[in-house]
Amino acid sequence: MKYLKFSFYVSFFFMTSLVAQTQEITLEDIWSKGTFRTERLDALHSMANGQQYSVLNFDRSTRSTSVDIYDYKTLKKVKTLVSSANLDALAYFTSYTFSDDERKVILATNRESIYRRSTIGNYYVYNINNESLTLISEEKIQEPTFSPDGNKVAFAKNNNLYVKDLNSEKTIQITFDGKKNEVINGITDWVYEEEFAFVRAFEWNADNSKIAFIRFNEINVPEFSMDIYGQSLYPRQKAFKYPKAGEANSNVSLHIYNLETEKTQEVKVNKMYKDFYIPRIKWTNNPDVLSAQYINRHQNELDLWMVNVKNNTSSLALAEKDKAYINVTGSLTFLEDNSFIWTSEKDGYNHIYHYDKNGKLINQVTKGNWEVTSYYGYNKKNNTIYYQSVENGSINRDVYSIKLNGRSKTRLSKDEGTNSASFSTDFSYFINTFSSANVPPRYTLNATSSGKLIKSIKDNDRLAKTLSNFKISKKEFSTINANGNNLNMWLIKPANFDASKQYPLLMYQYSGPGSQQVANKWNNANDYWYQYLAQQGYIIACVDGRGTGFKGSDFKKVTQNELGKYEVEDQIAVAKQLGELSYIDAAKIGIWGWSFGGFMSSNCLFKGNDIFKMAIAVAPVSSWRFYDSIYTERYMTTPQENASGYDENSPINHVDKLKGDFLLVHGSSDDNVHLQNTMRLAEALIQADKQFDWAIYPDKNHGIKGGNTRLHLYKKMTRFINETLGDK
Repeated sequence: MKYLKFSFYVSFFFMTSLVAQTQEITLEDIWSKGTFRTERLDALHSMANGQQYSVLNFDRSTRSTSVDIYDYKTLKKVKTLVSSANLDALAYFTSYTFSDDERKVILATNRESIYRRSTIGNYYVYNINNESLTLISEEKIQEPTFSPDGNKVAFAKNNNLYVKDLNSEKTIQITFDGKKNEVINGITDWVYEEEFAFVRAFEWNADNSKIAFIRFNEINVPEFSMDIYGQSLYPRQKAFKYPKAGEANSNVSLHIYNLETEKTQEVKVNKMYKDFYIPRIKWTNNPDVLSAQYINRHQNELDLWMVNVKNNTSSLALAEKDKAYINVTGSLTFLEDNSFIWTSEKDGYNHIYHYDKNGKLINQVTKGNWEVTSYYGYNKKNNTIYYQSVENGSINRDVYSIKLNGRSKTRLSKDEGTNSASFSTDFSYFINTFSSANVPPRYTLNATSSGKLIKSIKDNDRLAKTLSNFKISKKEFSTINANGNNLNMWLIKPANFDASKQYPLLMYQYSGPGSQQVANKWNNANDYWYQYLAQQGYIIACVDGRGTGFKGSDFKKVTQNELGKYEVEDQIAVAKQLGELSYIDAAKIGIWGWSFGGFMSSNCLFKGNDIFKMAIAVAPVSSWRFYDSIYTERYMTTPQENASGYDENSPINHVDKLKGDFLLVHGSSDDNVHLQNTMRLAEALIQADKQFDWAIYPDKNHGIKGGNTRLHLYKKMTRFINETLGDK
């Protein structure tokens, strides 16, 4: 009953409580006080028995961390598996990973970030049976991973791979040529980590006898450096290999280490590749057969290879081609007979496919003019696949089940908005996370067989109550036709909106390939900023133009070789249309964005100088020649092949068109979109004698955060908006 009561309360709140909303949002509420902090459910691990799950908990009274076991059905704590309060050598830990048999767990502490996803830290193995604790290495290491039997741990250290035997406590080194900025074994280089979204590039086989790993030779990759100013008398320099578009990538090769023979062999497939990537490797259930995905540099031809390491042969199981590019799938799943589940956009929408072990298509499991957005898993007991999709509208997400043969599709989530699921190991239960633009996140336990609610786990009724005291405007969803396409849009108007008045308009967008900003889900911090601006008398709009995601590959890939052309045309066209509305002041339209969005807002101001009065660009790409090879070439090929596509759509080449007000912001330690982008854009503006405002945040990365940084940034942006669009 609590679940039903909460649903009613939130919807009732948004329909009837406007009268009670008198308190105004402040920037401090958003960025320093945590006034609108959302309660979230900590990431959990489903135990092998399917009836229990584990959670990492922190005890403030003892300043200790623990791994606690809970029962799905009752949601009550069953026991504490391990607590740092009982470990003399370990004051705390920040993450944990079970062995397959759940008799051991790796505990992490003292972790330091390297790049976006990679970390280095101290790791221990805790034996649950005898309560012993073993330090894996005296030095900090990366990606420690149990062998399937739990008796060994493979890990990376100083660009080499090692294996520790937990029974003998003996450690062996299995690669020896690793060297910073030259050779990396088993860990991805910067560009793979950022663009292919993984760090650990090594995998155990099923019988613990072999480790497959990717070797990165980055000697010929150009080096990028940036100063770290810190607190010392002299700054230090951070240098790392970063391949920009058209420049040399790491030479990658695939290797197998045999723990029985203690020898390494290089894997060769039956095709000559001139310049290629290996974005995924995965062992099949056969301990002698490794799958490897190879993709060409243009990323429009992807091959799935099955490599038999026993007889050193390879066979091509699957070959996909696309006129634009192919997204690498992380959903490859091998069934007991080594047939496999695969996702692909080959019919124009992202869907699930089932192939036999040789790559022959058995059937297309899902189909329709909608996209599968997440693949959750396969239940072998009832031949059922679980997934998330946008079948119920591209701004919504729902959870579904479907038989492997493509029949008996069932919608398991019930409410319209954004639903995602975390399933128990045996697929008896799933925890559904739901939110919408009007309903804060809530977490419920559901029966997988029907999707039926079992009980509420956590909601945000406290946040809803807090918000009832503030002036909150509803986010209005609609579509707008621009350049022959119906584009998803939302608007936020002042709570006291009067259609007889005129309001300045601030547009927000990101617009990157396959992205989405117009989504029916709960607020992030920017949404509260938009509410703050609405209080000040602004209308805020967001439109997902061509090139964005979840509306089919044709809509998404129309921008191929012309990043920033059609996307900018759509934002300009929408701004024109909105400016024609009686309640929009067409002389006061601004636009802002971050990263790709900063690239877009710069272009919109320069190319749409008769429409936009101002723009804010945070951490923008100013020329695609400055950005990394994998991302940029996926959509643009190389600058050597497509010079006009690069130059005609990059803001740095259109500074002469600037008429309005421009705020340019960057972090000096941005390893992703380098400060070089802003420095070169600033110099181009200066030489064109164009006035602009700018701010550099010392030692801040692409996120520009830490301490009071975000508060300072949003105060700066708010003041700029008021000075250029407002009456202040």
